[in-house]
Amino acid sequence: MVVGERPVVEEPRLAVRRRSSGLWSRRGLLLFFLPALATVLTGLATLAVSGNLLLPFDSVVVLEGKMASKRDFFEDEKVQRILLKHRIKVHITSTGSREVALRDIAAFDFVFPSGQPAGDLITGMRAAAGQYAKVHRPFVSPIVLATYREYAETLHEAGIATPLPSGGPDQPLYYSLDMQQFLGNIDKGRRWNDLGIQRHGISNANRIVAQSPDVCSSNSAGTYLALVSFTWRGSGPDVPSTAQGASSRAQSVKHLMEQGLPAADVFRTYISPEGKGIAPVVVAYEHQYLTYQVRYRAESARLDAERVLLYPSSQFVTQPQFIALNGRGERLGELLTTDPELRRRAMELGFRILDPAGEVAGDQLSEFLTERRIPVPALRSDNTRSPMPRIRYLEQMISTVGDCPPAQLPDGAP
Repeated sequence: MVVGERPVVEEPRLAVRRRSSGLWSRRGLLLFFLPALATVLTGLATLAVSGNLLLPFDSVVVLEGKMASKRDFFEDEKVQRILLKHRIKVHITSTGSREVALRDIAAFDFVFPSGQPAGDLITGMRAAAGQYAKVHRPFVSPIVLATYREYAETLHEAGIATPLPSGGPDQPLYYSLDMQQFLGNIDKGRRWNDLGIQRHGISNANRIVAQSPDVCSSNSAGTYLALVSFTWRGSGPDVPSTAQGASSRAQSVKHLMEQGLPAADVFRTYISPEGKGIAPVVVAYEHQYLTYQVRYRAESARLDAERVLLYPSSQFVTQPQFIALNGRGERLGELLTTDPELRRRAMELGFRILDPAGEVAGDQLSEFLTERRIPVPALRSDNTRSPMPRIRYLEQMISTVGDCPPAQLPDGAP
């Protein structure tokens, strides 16, 4: 365009472009990455506080263990987390304590039989073969009879059971059971109706008996057999000291035993809604009941006053033996007996923690139960401490009572 003799130049036009609203804009990037970054930082902080910050970069050692009832300890989530802090993971092969002792254990790093007879057999066999075996005794748990209030009160009214002081509610959770009288009623074939259980709103024409796990595989059943044998010995020795004596004693008490359920199912049946009708009295470990009450209180804010314990007047305190079979297993055994977190968790699971001398360490369990408003069992001081037979005689008794194949014990077994 020309005005006069001078050309006219158009003003430049500036185009304003709209800001992109795409996903990958700066604002979008911030909105996307900030939550992810916060999650990462939170995770790192959690790992740092728990002592596991470097765990993803460390190798975790998987230990192979073989055990019976004490698998509950290693299957506990808190125990697993504590062990993971030490870069240890445990894989369990579950079997009865008797099977632990009598089957090949070469593929395992440790075994954890629930009682001393099986533990002594394993250590004796390995010592004879010049093989590695180191024993740790981290905790104990007494054998008890778990039942329901109507049955405990019926036994009380018959003079067979006595409530134990516990500082708990008006209704006692714990009773002392006169084993001689209890077995005497079983021997006579008496039934619950004969003792007058109808007064408590129940009719039960079944024989009075304590249901135990299969004696051929379970330590608790084998221990209960030894307890029954000790109580029903008459004028004989406390424990059989010959093969003939073991066979004779087993035959004399076989009718007093009622067993057959797998060990894992006996206590589960007891705490199930159908338990009272299936097995009103069962052989169990004290820690199983205490753990159940702690969980019940946590979930419902009250005790399960329907389920109670009978403490036999003749007492066996089973001593689980953690047996390390190599250096890897030994590291775990040391942790079980020295690590404060693992020891406290075992106590929280109802076990009585042992000190290095093998004695119950302090009063931690009582304090823990009191804090959670669980009555503390106060055992009678006049209870008889019952001895266990030597392993070869106990095995013979188990074979006779359980109709299972006799154990092939090695030469030199105790």
